[in-house]
Amino acid sequence: MAHLKNKGFDPHVIAELKQKLDSVNLHFVPVEEEDNSDEYFHFQFVGKSNGAEVIYDAAMYTLRLEHESELLELAEEQAALHFPNYEELKSQIESGNSDKAMEALEEEVGLFIADVMMELQDEGSIKVQEHVDIDEEASFGISLDIGLNVESITPPILQKFIQDFNTDSLVLDPTLYSFEIEKEDED
Repeated sequence: MAHLKNKGFDPHVIAELKQKLDSVNLHFVPVEEEDNSDEYFHFQFVGKSNGAEVIYDAAMYTLRLEHESELLELAEEQAALHFPNYEELKSQIESGNSDKAMEALEEEVGLFIADVMMELQDEGSIKVQEHVDIDEEASFGISLDIGLNVESITPPILQKFIQDFNTDSLVLDPTLYSFEIEKEDED
């Protein structure tokens, strides 16, 4: 069995998580990470797969966040084509080794990316829909990647998702959505 090394299938690890869930009186526990926000949340819960209990390691995010992420990804791809040294610039900035010339180029690239994102948004190039992607080959338990059309990720939304997922009553909206990027005030 491939699941022997995966601790998310280990009955002792599952029992520990179930105890923790009982102590907080919730169906999930958060996985502490700095990316958790109103629009993205990493959590774990107990469910079943092929009749056996397993820990699901899940990341849930809003469709608005996914839409913006996909716009950014496409814009960065175009920036890499437009600016031949884009990858070098990106790595120097991430490592904190940029000089004045690099900072000016960073600003130019940033404006280019923002313009491309607005263009793609205006064209309606990116559409997203609710989904649950399942990865049974994850290193811990079964991984879920969940995009929902909600304003924010809240405990009631997480609880309802888990209940619907575990009872096979989850219904996803097949509608394709696009969103407007929230503009920052330019005072």
